[in-house]
Amino acid sequence: MRSLLLVASAAVLISVPAAAMQHDGHAGHTTSKAGDPIAAAVAAPTRTPANLARDTYRHPAETLAFFGVKPGDTVVELWPGGGWYTEILAPLAKAGGGTLYAAAPWDRGLNRVKTKQTENADVYGAVKLAEFPNAGVNPKVPDASADVVLTFRNVHNWRFDGTDNTAAAFKQIFAMLKPGGTLGIVDHRLDEKDDAAKEEKSGYMKESSIIAFAEAAGFKLAGRSEINANPKDTKDYEKGVWTLPPVLTEGDKDRAKYVAIGESDRMTLKFVKPAS
Repeated sequence: MRSLLLVASAAVLISVPAAAMQHDGHAGHTTSKAGDPIAAAVAAPTRTPANLARDTYRHPAETLAFFGVKPGDTVVELWPGGGWYTEILAPLAKAGGGTLYAAAPWDRGLNRVKTKQTENADVYGAVKLAEFPNAGVNPKVPDASADVVLTFRNVHNWRFDGTDNTAAAFKQIFAMLKPGGTLGIVDHRLDEKDDAAKEEKSGYMKESSIIAFAEAAGFKLAGRSEINANPKDTKDYEKGVWTLPPVLTEGDKDRAKYVAIGESDRMTLKFVKPAS
């Protein structure tokens, strides 16, 4: 999803103690167990076939398990876009008695979630809508109310869509989480050796850049996973990450090549809001 808001900051290399890391090889994904509520939500009959086809790249069950999402949690999905993850998180919340917020720019960022609510109130009707970043006029996620905040492929948008709001966005995320709560981030990953200037137009960001924003807001890095890694992604496309599926911005030009690569190489980072 290519969107709105954002902030620039120098890419700072962060070194994290090995003890704080959880490294999951992308070749060894977790197998969902029978009776697993996340697996049931991923298999929900209300998911659209086109979205189901992308599970092979996005590994939703493994990703949500890595972030520690539980059925009864209060979960915030930031900038849900077309609602790819909302199709999983809404039935998970409904079945487990949890609460799901969809939080995005009020005027345009929630339109597709509202459409889902109209089309299927039974599954999506209870999803709460909030403005993010919040300017103090429209509803917001209450402070210290969320167990988990999730955002998928959005930090690069916050930073480079023309408005410098990334630092403020992370501060608002920190405020909405309960002490001990989790922030889960998936985003297109630029190699650390690459020129940081590539972040501005490519859609890719360095892990160190995102870690720097999170830590500046008060978060602690709790783990990283290779669940969503893609070593086929060369990250050197003239039109950036949008060259790859699902956007395929080059149209039919080299389409088979880009389809064979698949979706982008992605970082999967877990942060916690300190309990004290």
